[in-house]
Amino acid sequence: MVDYLHPGIEMHLEVVSGRNSQPEKRKHHAASNRADHGQGKRRFRIGPQRHAVGKENTGKLKSAVRPRRLLRLEFFYTFSMRSRLLIAPIVFFATICSPQSAASFPPLQQWKAAIVSGNVTALKALYSSSPPVRISISSTQITADSDISFWTGLKARNVELQIAQSSSPQAGLQQIVFQAQIKTMPPGRTLYVAAAQIWQQQGAEWKLVSAQRTDATKLEQPLSLDAKIYPAGMNATQEIRSALVRAGKLHKHVLVVFGADWCYDCHVLDKAFRRPDVAAVLTPNYEVVHVDVGEGDKNQDLMNQYDVPMKRGIPAIAVLDSSGKLLYSQKNGEFERARALGPEDLLEFLKKWKPRDR
Repeated sequence: MVDYLHPGIEMHLEVVSGRNSQPEKRKHHAASNRADHGQGKRRFRIGPQRHAVGKENTGKLKSAVRPRRLLRLEFFYTFSMRSRLLIAPIVFFATICSPQSAASFPPLQQWKAAIVSGNVTALKALYSSSPPVRISISSTQITADSDISFWTGLKARNVELQIAQSSSPQAGLQQIVFQAQIKTMPPGRTLYVAAAQIWQQQGAEWKLVSAQRTDATKLEQPLSLDAKIYPAGMNATQEIRSALVRAGKLHKHVLVVFGADWCYDCHVLDKAFRRPDVAAVLTPNYEVVHVDVGEGDKNQDLMNQYDVPMKRGIPAIAVLDSSGKLLYSQKNGEFERARALGPEDLLEFLKKWKPRDR
């Protein structure tokens, strides 16, 4: 646990290593969270960061499979040494409360407007200098100037905020969790940044005093893992057989996606498949079957049959033709870090393995 302190705000950031190919660690983390709940202290993960790396025994960075870093972030408002009030936890890996309008907190709108206009002076004026604002990406602290350079460097022409949580635990404090969708200046790109911010009223003004964010990604990131992508109790073998029958009638291929509902990147990939540009290629060319791997103890016979090694992580993909012939199998964790992909990567893959007469 690393504690960052400045007057009035105490920020606890705990980094937990783990990865999608090691569900036993995920179970340990879940048990840890349950234990924390039992002690009256709640811990929540803000989401795995894609820049976390591991080392082999040789000291060299791993290239094929990189461990995840799961961040647990807590904010406390300190009244005295004897009394601490827990501000609503930052939730990216737990159930999200009902979305609230960003318009209900004008300073956030001012912050967004300064980003869109590229007004560095106006943006900097919103960052607290006393106490100094605390900003981090993963477990790395950065300066206010670096954060301002990041946001203005995106060259945004439009920013839409998806508010996951907005709460005022007491007068003078506002905590906001959101995902920003950024449309950049021509040639134009769409980027996503997930962030958690704490604002403090200082006199007549509101100032940003603590923040944590991700780097910009090309694919939308999930703010919750509530979606049920891999139904429990499904007969995966029968589902694949049924998909092959449909594929034969419709002249499609079958896309088998191995994963689990606890897997962050599985949700990233599922969201990406629902993008209009990706769905336009996926839907007419593929029958999609989601196969639940559980805690790494389910449907392992199918993973072996289709030559998709569990040790390389999930989500994992195999492509079959309508006769059941294996056309492609993921052997090196190509989709295990789905959050790092762009829509162009998915489109290239889907176009490459679609039926040739399409």
